[in-house]
Amino acid sequence: MLQSIVDDIKGQFRYGNKIMQIILVNCFVFLGVIIVRAFSPSGSGFFQNFLEIVALPAGFFKLLQKPWTLFTHMILHVGPWHLIFNMLLLYWFGRIVGDLIGDKKIVPLYVAGGLFGALFFLLFTPIMSLSGIAYGASAAVMAFVVAAGFLAPEYNMRLILLGDVKLKWIVLFLVFLDVVQLSSGSTNPGGSIAHIGGSIFGGLYIYLLQRGTDLLGFLSSQKDLLSRPKKQKTKMTVVHNMRTNSDTKQQSQSALNLQLEVDRILDKINESGYESLSAEDKEILYKASQNKD
Repeated sequence: MLQSIVDDIKGQFRYGNKIMQIILVNCFVFLGVIIVRAFSPSGSGFFQNFLEIVALPAGFFKLLQKPWTLFTHMILHVGPWHLIFNMLLLYWFGRIVGDLIGDKKIVPLYVAGGLFGALFFLLFTPIMSLSGIAYGASAAVMAFVVAAGFLAPEYNMRLILLGDVKLKWIVLFLVFLDVVQLSSGSTNPGGSIAHIGGSIFGGLYIYLLQRGTDLLGFLSSQKDLLSRPKKQKTKMTVVHNMRTNSDTKQQSQSALNLQLEVDRILDKINESGYESLSAEDKEILYKASQNKD
């Protein structure tokens, strides 16, 4: 059984989508946190010191002493429910985003959403007299939540007791919840302000992307940090280029047909929601996303 689990995890990192890979990374880090906490001497403060090393500190001056925390904080969870809630939201909303803008943009969006949330936390630290540390994937996840709302506002999600609810209303509720918590003097104002920062970036990114500007294009075109590098073949082969004009025209026509199919599917999403897509429609979107930078 253990070997089967290991093989499944390896398969996800080799061939799985980036959402599942990010979820696995967060789970592995959480497992490490559990181990550190379990073996920390009682009353020694060792675990708290460990958190302060990897979590985001309140204040730019402290950040200069621990710059790596800009990245480590967004995959760090201490409580199991915090992890579960974030990963469920990431799975539900992330798959919509991945289908519509391409798998290659998932990791850059996650990192950028987390960084924007961290920036908001640091900027508002002196204004709101914040202290302590910040950690968790919530800001990055909220970037996906709002991005999905901008991409497929009419998509219906089935909620327990409520039935089908359009995605735009779910997104609006989640963002409004953070605003309410912030204004009502919640016990975690730093977390709420970071969530709002991630939400703003997610909406801004999709808004500009739909108008031809990809803020993360330079990251999407780079080698994927979560992809396993392929082994380079040392054997040299000689290939004669026998491509004819008819081959080139055929490829161009295939690309045009694919784009027309994608446009049709996007129109279908706008009219009837994401849930109206057939398995064939989703497969076409997935194939198209693999060709996007």
